[in-house]
Amino acid sequence: MKKNPEERFWSHVDQSGDCWLWTGGVTEGGYGQFRLGKKVVYVHRYSYALANGPIPPGLEIDHRPTCPKRCVRDGHLRAATHKQNMENRAGSQSNNASSGVRGVYWEKRWGGKWVARVKHHGVYHYNGSYQDLADAEAAAIELRKRLFTHNDMDRDIA
Repeated sequence: MKKNPEERFWSHVDQSGDCWLWTGGVTEGGYGQFRLGKKVVYVHRYSYALANGPIPPGLEIDHRPTCPKRCVRDGHLRAATHKQNMENRAGSQSNNASSGVRGVYWEKRWGGKWVARVKHHGVYHYNGSYQDLADAEAAAIELRKRLFTHNDMDRDIA
């Protein structure tokens, strides 16, 4: 007997861990994909819609920052604007190469200090220069909390 789309979907999900991981096909970027009739859909979007209904127009489905792209657990997904999705994505990316801290870099021209800087809507916002790296990191976090709404890592939200 042929499985319906929902049964086929769940047959490719490993629910043994905190994140429920897609075990089927993935894109080069690491997102799970699933054939639904003649259409190929992203599995995190399909999972969200199963649990919550249609995705509102103009919104994307955002993974929580600690989750891999193959995670389809509804509690780890949320509808977000593109801006919010990018804020969260920026929060999960690797640290700045020059300092090891996201949003902080060394500026020799400013008297050899650590500078806190955050990009928001294509514009750089500065939050001071600091002798101490930890102070610059705290300033960068404070600035992101003011500017961003979905940067969970700065807010210690899982």
